[in-house]
Parts: sequence; structure tokens; C-alpha cells
Amino acid sequence: MNKKNSIAKKDKTFSDGFDAHILVIRLSAMGDVAMTIPVLRTFRTTYPNVKITVVTRKFFTPIFNGIENLEVFHADVEGKHKGVLGLSRLSRELRGVGITAVADLHNVLRSNILKRFFEFRGIKVVQVDKGRAEKKALTRSKNKVFKQLKTTHQRYADVFSGLEFPIDLKNHSFPPKTSLTPKILNLVQNSTKKWLGIAPFAQYESKTYPLSLMIAVIEALDQDDTFKIFLFGGGKKEADILNNIDSKYKNAINVVGKLNFQEELQLIGNLDGMLSMDSGNAHLAAMYGVPTITLWGVTHPFAGFMPFGQPIEYAILPNLAKYDQIPTSIYGNKIPEGYEKVMHTIRPETILKVVNTL
Repeated sequence: MNKKNSIAKKDKTFSDGFDAHILVIRLSAMGDVAMTIPVLRTFRTTYPNVKITVVTRKFFTPIFNGIENLEVFHADVEGKHKGVLGLSRLSRELRGVGITAVADLHNVLRSNILKRFFEFRGIKVVQVDKGRAEKKALTRSKNKVFKQLKTTHQRYADVFSGLEFPIDLKNHSFPPKTSLTPKILNLVQNSTKKWLGIAPFAQYESKTYPLSLMIAVIEALDQDDTFKIFLFGGGKKEADILNNIDSKYKNAINVVGKLNFQEELQLIGNLDGMLSMDSGNAHLAAMYGVPTITLWGVTHPFAGFMPFGQPIEYAILPNLAKYDQIPTSIYGNKIPEGYEKVMHTIRPETILKVVNTL
């Protein structure tokens, strides 16, 4: 039996001296991909001699910059890796890089199909337990079980424990801040003020702070003249909104379209703070150790999606006494009648107080 296959023997563990190569599957979405970073950093410091290959979308590659002995394999799920035949091809390509075990941090239809292909070849696969039953109990309107669930970061860590590579996220450490390129420095205008990122959008309106109220926050911060405000978003509609804000406030800078994704990440990693919805930008900031304030609508931190390492005091919630069915969904896609304006109960003054405390 060769070394690669011998690690599957029952009397062996993955960490007893063999050189292992773990495939990590996380194809989307951006926030969930960002949440893998603290876990992978901790894994790297705990097991420096184990190689990691992450299969994900090409766009997300810069998220993994700075993690040693980690390679990113691009999954073209809309092209050559589309459908069952495409996933079969993907599994062959991934086996070709010498993987010895698979950590599926996605657990969706695509990764389940890949799991079959890998297991058929004798490669061990451990999938993330998403806690679907617990989350259903947390979000249902009747007989709701309102309690803190296991964090997504810990669920990811548990997958590696299942592969006999236990890790303790308490041992995580953040990397030093990266140097900024001349292009970024030109954008930030060499400002010596505090750098505050604001990401005012989310996938669903139910967890997007009303624009008029967010503008009130930005106006107050602009008048205070303590912060240089960097506005993050994506797409033409959001860019137009942010350009309009940029034109009205001297301390506001719209980042959309001015930096590529890797440059945006470098800027985010150098912020003094981030104000975000329950969305991907919060997790991008938190993975660099940036203090991150989050605004929550019909979702709730108890579902396990609090940004990594952030105190609960940085999560600003709506009026839960008035809207006692919150959380109504995990992702914000389920809004009971009468819950359309829950975020209106978060006052700009509350946000400003937390920002200034931070």
C-alpha cells in the first residue's frame, strides 16, 4: 500500500507523520468564503506540513492571499465544470493534484456529487453540519427556540476535526497589515483621519438599512470631520448611489469601480473600522481583525453568522420587543407581513454612538 492510501487505515490518523493534502470545498458565497479564512489560518499554524488546496470560484482567489502552503483551484461551474459530467471532470482534475482527504465546507448539491466521486476512489470526505434543524427551530414563528447556535467558523473547524485534524480557533492570530499600493494611496488621499468603511447594501432588502437613514449617519460622520469614509458596494445601481453620496460629502469616497477586488481587500485590511449589514463585507473586514459593526434586520447573530472575533456589542439589532419573530430567516429571504420596516427601528444616533465608542 502506498503512502497516499495508507492514511485511510483504521489504525492510522491523518496527523501521525504522513504528509497529507486536504482539499477544501467552498464554492460560494463571498461572506461564507471569507469565514473560512480564520479557520484555515488556524489550521496552517497547527499543521504547517499539511498542504491545502481550496476549490472555489476564480473571483474569490484574493481572499486566500497570505496563507502559506495553500493553493486555489478554480471551479468553472458555469463552463467546463457544469453539470454532473463537468463535476466528474473537476473531481479527476482535483485527484490529479494528489489530495488525500476532503473537507466539504459547503454541503450543497454540487459538493455532494463531488463527494460521491471522491468516495468511489477511496478518498475520505467530511462535510459541514449546517445545523438545519436547529436553524429551523430558531427561525420559526411558533415554538421558536431562541438561543445562540454554533458559529459557522466552529462548524468549519469541526470538519477538520472529523478528518482527525482538530484545531482550536482560540489559537488564531491575525496577519500584519499589508502595504498599500500607490493606486490605493492616491485614492485615500493620504488621509490621516480615521479610516471607516461603510458597506450599506445586502442581498435582501430585509437586512439593508434604509438609505435615507444611512445618509443621515454619513452626514453626521462627515460633519464630525474625524473619519475618512470609504463606501463599498457592487454593480451599477449601487455605484450610482454611492457616487451621489461621494459628491455631497467631503469625507466620503466611493470605492466601487476604482479598485479591483484584490485592491479593495488591501484597503479593507487597513481600515480602522467597518460598518456593514449582515453581509459579505462584514466578514471580509473581520477576517483581517478590523473592528466591524453590523446592522441586523430580520436575521440575527444567534444563527451563527456573527463576524469572526467581534463582540456582540458591535451587532446593532432592531426592536426585538416589537418584532418578536426575529429571526424570521437565516439569510433574510423570508419576511413575515408587517416586518418590512424592522430596520427603521435602528436610529442613526445608536449607530453613531457605537462608531464613536469603537
